[in-house]
Amino acid sequence: MLFNIPLLIAPLIVYNAFAFGIMGVVVGDPWSAPIFTIEMVSNARWTLTLGDVMIVASLFLLFIEILKATRTGVGSIVDHILSTLLFVAYLIEFLLVRETATSVFFILMVISLIDVIAGYSVTIRGARRDMTFGPGMQP
Repeated sequence: MLFNIPLLIAPLIVYNAFAFGIMGVVVGDPWSAPIFTIEMVSNARWTLTLGDVMIVASLFLLFIEILKATRTGVGSIVDHILSTLLFVAYLIEFLLVRETATSVFFILMVISLIDVIAGYSVTIRGARRDMTFGPGMQP
């Protein structure tokens, strides 16, 4: 059952920990805080922010969630339901909570939506492929 918990709950928890001061008092937007800046060969400066790291980590978790969607059985149904509920939580929080009205949170919400859509799509596609017919029956 623990394996069915959507991994994309981690970014939601981390975001809320920063947004509501659980990680300490934060002045301003913590997601625009630069982590480091690199001078590129083209003389441009590339700055990696905390929000960028959060999004990249969430995309990695999305990849794992899509791999989890290839499983079959009752566990996959539970996983899809929990992923859908997680997306609903993201959506409600985005619409109702002032601290989550940021582009980083919006992108995290879209990543959660992609998880829901991809999970159902992969499962339906896999079920269609696993369907077998008896002799004389054609799809």
